[in-house]
Amino acid sequence: MFGRREPVPFAFVAEADRFRSNVTPPPRERLSAGQMAGRWLLGLTIVAGLVGSLVIGTPALSTGDNPGSQPQQSQASQKN
Repeated sequence: MFGRREPVPFAFVAEADRFRSNVTPPPRERLSAGQMAGRWLLGLTIVAGLVGSLVIGTPALSTGDNPGSQPQQSQASQKN
């Protein structure tokens, strides 16, 4: 199954380096003001969401090393 190999002509790869097209692509269309504003608004919304999640999530990641904080104990561990 692996012993049978057919030669594949790779001449087209060498020709591709020399080939130059004389057809120019059409110019890109300019975005309208509404499309530009929509892209900016989408970008600002994404950035604001990331910043907001960072601001909200940061207190949850803090270790709580405040000098006045006491470790929490469950009622089962307290003896009366």
